[in-house]
Amino acid sequence: MPEIKVVTDVAGRVCAVPAEIGSRIGSGDEIVMVEAMKMEIPVPSPAAGKLISLLIKIDDVVAEGQVVAIIAT
Repeated sequence: MPEIKVVTDVAGRVCAVPAEIGSRIGSGDEIVMVEAMKMEIPVPSPAAGKLISLLIKIDDVVAEGQVVAIIAT
């Protein structure tokens, strides 16, 4: 099973993690919410699959382009 890395397009603070490890994820589903400039910006899944790893937790600060999760397709 190939693994796909989910990356954030913005830098900010992780304010929500609506997805759970082990859950089935659809393409475009929200994995993480990042707060940047007083806005909550979703980090969507680039593909459908199973969420196998979350590399962040709520209140972590993330950089633009940082890997936040891994999905197995």
